[in-house]
Amino acid sequence: QVQLVESGGGSVQAGGSLRLSCTASRMTYSPGCMGWFRQAPGKEREKVATINRSGSTTYADSVKGRFTISRDSAKNTLYLEMSSLKPEDTGMYSCAASLIPVCNAFGYWGQGTQVTVSS
Repeated sequence: QVQLVESGGGSVQAGGSLRLSCTASRMTYSPGCMGWFRQAPGKEREKVATINRSGSTTYADSVKGRFTISRDSAKNTLYLEMSSLKPEDTGMYSCAASLIPVCNAFGYWGQGTQVTVSS
């Protein structure tokens, strides 16, 4: 069974930076697409960024220019570099993986790591 484990969350003041990591294990081959999602209390889950096997990326408008998604296929690790953080970036950040190169059908999810941005 594929496992995704996130790390790197924490508390930071507005304007600060954080780097999230997501390590995948028990994968027989590199995921077709991986992504980061977040959910704030009382709000729906939001797709933050995705990256496919070819390296093509997508971002939510709210994070464009501030967040960068990347992956190290050799290490089976996904990253999310977050800068110029805002209080509205607060939430539980989860990574997801799809074995097929379709970035809207994620079958595997991590437990999440909390990010809290204070003003």
